[in-house]
Parts: sequence; structure tokens; C-alpha cells
Amino acid sequence: MASRWDNLEVIVADNASDDDSVDFLKRNYPAVRIIQLERNHGFAIGYNLALKQVKSDYYVLLNSDVEVTPDWIAPVIKLMESDKMIGACQPKIRMERQRELFEYAGAAGGWLDYLGYPFARGRVFDVCEVDEGQYDDIAEIFWASGAAMFVRPAVYHGCGGLDEYFFAHQEEIDLCWRMQLAGYLVMVCPQAMVYHVGGGTLPKGNARKVYLNFRNNLIMMAKNMPFWEGFWKLNWRFLLDSVSAWKSLFAGEGIYFWAILRAHLSFIKWLLFKRSRSVFPASKTGKLGGWLGKSVVWQHFIKGKTKFSEIVHE
Repeated sequence: MASRWDNLEVIVADNASDDDSVDFLKRNYPAVRIIQLERNHGFAIGYNLALKQVKSDYYVLLNSDVEVTPDWIAPVIKLMESDKMIGACQPKIRMERQRELFEYAGAAGGWLDYLGYPFARGRVFDVCEVDEGQYDDIAEIFWASGAAMFVRPAVYHGCGGLDEYFFAHQEEIDLCWRMQLAGYLVMVCPQAMVYHVGGGTLPKGNARKVYLNFRNNLIMMAKNMPFWEGFWKLNWRFLLDSVSAWKSLFAGEGIYFWAILRAHLSFIKWLLFKRSRSVFPASKTGKLGGWLGKSVVWQHFIKGKTKFSEIVHE
């Protein structure tokens, strides 16, 4: 194994894969524990079911398309041991194919703007910066990437785990939001680094990916914001999403238009029939880190800013 850590158990949660990956693991890595699920439950349910069968001081949620470096564990554990209120933490994440660039899903720590749009230190929408050490400080963030997330088991389960309705996409942002509302911190430790391929669950541009991202983002806002704040912000989001949908349609990308429309209809259905089943933290008194009190959409698409530092430190 590439990771250097004495007390380490590698567990593969298999979400009913239909290739020969399980047989490959059994033949070549017999020491790896395999938790086989009977069907593909999606990212959220799959992790929740698997982690119920794991006892550990820390969980490390790690995607199968992540390449780790030998000493990536120690700096994160040292940081989390220094403060018991750190609920989750991520390493720095770079692209596996263009190794000098930050990777989309997390980069040097996730942030959220006041209308619910996620971005990251080193990644604003589809623009990924070159890592020149500009975000090498240990920092409080809004969300830690689900591609490589360290999390305390008691915090994970105490906050309800990943929301199973999400299936995949933005479920880790929702969980980190609930952790913060319950009083915990979410951090990034750039002294640890991994490389991520990305797009393993659903490739970029996939209609289902677009649908899940838009739907889950709206649900996340409705769950975690105070009622009146969520009410006016969700109305703005419906407007901005509609602009994006119509722009896609006129550009000949009808698949995006219908995916966003489906997302809006599904969100309304959730709001009417499913909301009471959603997972909430025990309290809502915590403060939010990595929160941008202005629009990243305006800063990026209207003012033309492409770097995290330009947007946050304006």
C-alpha cells in the first residue's frame, strides 16, 4: 500500500460493481477487507451502509480514482488531534493527469457563496489554478471533498451521515454544512496531498450529473438555511438556474435544459413530500467557515475573475 501509517485498515466498499474489480482485489490484495453491497445504492447510501460495519478512530472516505502519496495521512491526523472540534478535514487535491493543477473536486478546500454555489481554493467553476503554493496554509473551509475526506466517526453518525436522498453529488457539502451548524469545524491540511482523476461516478456533461447537481444543491439550501433566508435565496436560484437552462437550450444543448427542468420539478416534489425525512443536525448554533457573503457567479461571469484569491480578497 502506498500510504505510510502504522494503524491502518484498508476497506473497499463495493457498490455491486459489474466488472472484475472484486476478484482482482481478492487475488492481488488478500489483506484488503471487502464490504460487498447487494446493489448499487449510490455514493451516499453506499457509504452509510459500509461505515456502519467499520469501527475506527477516524474514517477516510477515499474514491477509487484517487492516487495517494506516502505521507498524506500523518499531517491530517496531527491537525485533527490538535482540536477535537475538527469534524472533517481534506488534503490538497491536484489533478492526476495535469499534476501541477488543482483538481475540480476540492482543490485546496471547498467554499460556498451566499446563493449556494460551491467553489474552492484553487478552483472557480471550471477554472483550475496552477498550484504554486498560494493556498498552502492550514485553513477553515466550508466543505471537505468526498473524494478524500477524513472524518470523526462520532461526528459522521451524530450528524446523520450522508443524506441518502442525494444519491451522489454535493452530499459531502451538505454533511459539512450540518457539521458546522452542530458546532464542528471543517479544515484543509495542504501539507497532505493526493491526485484525483475525477468524473468516476458520472462523467462531466452527463445529463444525470447535471440533474443531481442542480437538484441536490437546492435541497441542501432548503435544509440548512433559516426559512426566510432560504425562501428568497431559492427564488434567486430558480431564476439563475433558468437563465443557465435557456442559455444551454439556445446553444443547442437541450440535454442540459431538460436536466435543469427535471431538477427543479424534483426539488419541488422533495419540498412537498420528502422534506420531513431529511437529516438535520442536533443544533443550528455553529458558525460557518469558508462562506462567501457575495455572489461568485457575479464575480466570475460578469467581472471576469478566475482566481479564488481575486474573488475572496476583493
